[in-house]
Amino acid sequence: MASRWQRVARLRVPLGFVLAVVVLALSRPTWPSIAIGALVGLAGEAVRLWAAGHLEKSREVTMSGPYRYTRHPLYVGSSILAAGLAIASRSVWVALIVGVHMIVTIAAAVRTEEAFLRERFGDAYDAYAERRAPAMARRFSFERAWRNREYRALAGLAIAIALLAGKRLLVG
Repeated sequence: MASRWQRVARLRVPLGFVLAVVVLALSRPTWPSIAIGALVGLAGEAVRLWAAGHLEKSREVTMSGPYRYTRHPLYVGSSILAAGLAIASRSVWVALIVGVHMIVTIAAAVRTEEAFLRERFGDAYDAYAERRAPAMARRFSFERAWRNREYRALAGLAIAIALLAGKRLLVG
């Protein structure tokens, strides 16, 4: 039976699509807000890409690239990306909705992911989490980022910015 955190973690992407409709309806984008938000969002995507280019998901405890600095660089990148979309939307309500969604769903994802990693890798993950593990040298790989399907986050960002720009054009 799945825990409450596991259910929330599994719902984060589908719930994100539902909230996207609400966010679009509440947004009041301007060209400057879209431009600034897109730049912030791209910075978040750059962090995600860097992480995805080092990650060997479910095969090891990855300790190279951004994983040397934080246990969850994909979530850090997602949070920056979400902040960019909130900026682009130019709405306090959107910022609140996005903020709550990110806090709740990322907290759930972190809890379930760390439980999985502890179960799968045991002491190796504990040593990493406690910063006792030796550094790992690995080069960034676009092929690895592609295999980790990072193109989906980039496409999502592009679609969100395009929808906000479309709203700006239509609503004025």
